[in-house]
Amino acid sequence: MPLSSSALAGPPPQPSAPQPSTAPTPDRPNRRRVDLLVALVAIVGAVWVTSGLWLDPNGRAITVNSSDQALFEWLLAYGAHALSHGQNPFFTDLLNVPDGVNLAVNTSVTVYAVVFAPLTYLIGPPATFLVVLTANLAGTAFGWYWLLSRHLVRSAPAAVLGGLFIGFAPGMVAHANGHLNWSAGWVAPMLLWGVLRLRQPGRWLRNGILLGVLVAVAFSIAAEGLFFTALACAVFLGTWALDRGRRVEARTLLPTFLRGLGITAAVAFALLAYPLWMHFLGPQRFHGTGFDPVIHAEDIAAYGAYPQRTLAGLAGLDTSLAPNPTEENSFLGLPLLVLAVACFGLLWRHADPVRRATLRALGVTALVFTVLSWGPRVKIFEAHTDIPLPYALLGHLPVFNAALPSRLALVVAPVVGLLLAHAVDLLRSIPLSRRARTAWLAGFTVALLPLLPATLLTVHRDPVPEFITSGTWRQYVSPGGVLTPLPLTLDLAPDGQRWQAYALAHRQGEFAVPAGFFLGPGGPDGRGRIGPVPRPTDALLMEVARTGERPTITDADRTAARADLRYWRVEVMVLTPEAHGAKFPIRWEAVLDVATELFGQPERVSDVWLWRVSP
Repeated sequence: MPLSSSALAGPPPQPSAPQPSTAPTPDRPNRRRVDLLVALVAIVGAVWVTSGLWLDPNGRAITVNSSDQALFEWLLAYGAHALSHGQNPFFTDLLNVPDGVNLAVNTSVTVYAVVFAPLTYLIGPPATFLVVLTANLAGTAFGWYWLLSRHLVRSAPAAVLGGLFIGFAPGMVAHANGHLNWSAGWVAPMLLWGVLRLRQPGRWLRNGILLGVLVAVAFSIAAEGLFFTALACAVFLGTWALDRGRRVEARTLLPTFLRGLGITAAVAFALLAYPLWMHFLGPQRFHGTGFDPVIHAEDIAAYGAYPQRTLAGLAGLDTSLAPNPTEENSFLGLPLLVLAVACFGLLWRHADPVRRATLRALGVTALVFTVLSWGPRVKIFEAHTDIPLPYALLGHLPVFNAALPSRLALVVAPVVGLLLAHAVDLLRSIPLSRRARTAWLAGFTVALLPLLPATLLTVHRDPVPEFITSGTWRQYVSPGGVLTPLPLTLDLAPDGQRWQAYALAHRQGEFAVPAGFFLGPGGPDGRGRIGPVPRPTDALLMEVARTGERPTITDADRTAARADLRYWRVEVMVLTPEAHGAKFPIRWEAVLDVATELFGQPERVSDVWLWRVSP
């Protein structure tokens, strides 16, 4: 969250723009030692959280979200391929034949795909995914520490505590279950640093250009996170500027700030003109995600609950108040909520009236995002009510309709981290009795110890079949032709994108697949949906794969299957006994029987069954 560079308590500020604290700062060699120590702790913590994948990056998958893992692996491979082959990084015909996929309305992580393209070609998409995921967690912790230590607090312990808490907050660890976009929390402190620099007199052009580039990078990696950060900045700065004690200062800073903001908008628009056009006007676009905002709203009780992958969760204190373990966006625990209120009270009591403007703005920001995260109607302890909430007025607006309300809770954890850091900073500078210091230490321990992160759950993932890894597929598919696994590629069965990612990253050439795991049009009221609108054959085979039941195949089924294959332009269908199901085991024996009834006897080629499709 944006925060004035002045401390919340301490010596009175100068009458000009907010300045960093005038308290003595550590000498440069000592600061460098602290920086290295924090970087090391952040890296060790990130490796610890992701250690289940490090055991075998190609053979392990995130248990609760292997489908998103496969999607981001594909995005890294396709981005590298598009860069090296001069293809469009924001639209692809390799998925969802014959319509293609608009990647600009999906999370295309274009910057990551370009920056890590050499690594993707060197070690493959799964290992590159793991490197980026681990770097995201470590970078988030260090990024917040850096912002705190350079601009917001005076003491190193305060910056360390705040940075590590925000970097490994429950929401960050939850989204490490496969989300390269939301785990990139380092984007927020870099954006806030850029916003703080806009107030510098005489440097609005340079600072505006810099922030514009940061905005473009953030849009590529986490557009939803960029929107939340911008919204939080607006709430914080608006509240701060309207405070009576800051109005004169705000009017003085406003011209420089607006000039820099105008340059930021111009630079960002110039860099993002085409992606934005694709997002709002391009082919295969949609409006709204199609996810139910009532289901994907934060349960009020979730703020006081503990998440699964923490010490408290391992002790059996976790709950099921999130729609899935990846969306535990608040889950701060009741002791931490009490501690945050106590820190707010402490800071308020020791702050002068002018500095209380910053504290008030922080409180308003936390309150606004907490209430908005509850979605359109009150939900508490999984009981849905008809009591309306402010989000009901916003959920239909552009941009808001493409965000999940529960994720607005991710803004609250950084506010809590800032309060903790400033409280530690203050506690180190004011006289306290031994009993009081012991009480504060106990409070921090009781609140934070249960939230220490545990490792992500992982599961064995069957390897890409030899039919693909050996390049044998090229003998059966024309260049750019369509190959499909059975069942067809969807979020529930992401093998097609895994195989395609392998082929692209190992420079084997291109094959396209029908369907796929992506967000596209076709949902109710013009909203989006996961994957394409099902056709009879893919719906039939997915149901067989899920249940193992073998329905009676009729001539009408065979006629529909032939029509679907023509529509998809399929040349080869492939079934492997090692098919990976993201939410359930693939009943491949049943799929083999039903596919044989539909398409005839398959060939056994390498380690797969194969059906050739006549033109």
